[in-house]
Amino acid sequence: MPKTVRIGAIIIICLLVVACLAPVLTPVNPLAVNMGEKLQGLSRQHPMGTDQLGRDVLSRVLYGARTSMAASFSVVIICLAVGIAIGCIAGFYGGVIDELLMRLVDIMMAFPPFILPIAITGILGPSLTNIIIALALTSWVGYARMVRSSVLTLKHLDFVAAAKAMGSSRSRIIREHIVPNAVHPLVVYAAFNASHTILAISGLSFIGLGAQPPTPEWGNMLSEACSFMGSSPYLFIFPGLMIMLTVLAFNLLGDGLRDYLDPRLGTEVDL
Repeated sequence: MPKTVRIGAIIIICLLVVACLAPVLTPVNPLAVNMGEKLQGLSRQHPMGTDQLGRDVLSRVLYGARTSMAASFSVVIICLAVGIAIGCIAGFYGGVIDELLMRLVDIMMAFPPFILPIAITGILGPSLTNIIIALALTSWVGYARMVRSSVLTLKHLDFVAAAKAMGSSRSRIIREHIVPNAVHPLVVYAAFNASHTILAISGLSFIGLGAQPPTPEWGNMLSEACSFMGSSPYLFIFPGLMIMLTVLAFNLLGDGLRDYLDPRLGTEVDL
């Protein structure tokens, strides 16, 4: 197992533990307002200081891990389910069904990455739930194209022909033979997509379309810290570091899994 996989997995596991145990690990309530302690620097009582409303930054960063990780995993899981279903149907059945579904995919991919999520959130209203819906509706296309590509190869192999000869139904062939052999590239893609989703959720929250105050979320915290960048830089340093660490962890995991699942990528050709 490559070292990058282990490093990325350890960081992600630590983040998940922090997210799950946030109520236990946080020193104070992340929503508790105390104007008498606003904009205090780093101290023993507040290791990451306090914000403009006197809320403990450490508590909000830890709870922000729960918000951001849960939203990112929700988007990835929904996209996996939709992408696998559409990709399998398009690749296995082919013909008119494949043509219609792939033209839909082409239309979705023609839009810049943030345009559709912003438009959908503008219609549904700014909230973290609506951001998850918007990103899920626009991010499944990459999964569908990748699954379709794998299915087009797999459906002509001998084990699929043997399953057909034994009388297996199309749905059973897809479920028991196609999907298990088509998901390996998706593992790598999902790891990279999780990092992109973290950035998208933080970015949309930063411009006010995602998690709404007082919900602790890293992008939202960065937005609130903009007015205090000169006087209290710690307000944006710690949420920014958490976003960077999370994205780095998923990218390391994706790079390592890509090398591990396809060792040929790690070999060099001598010229």
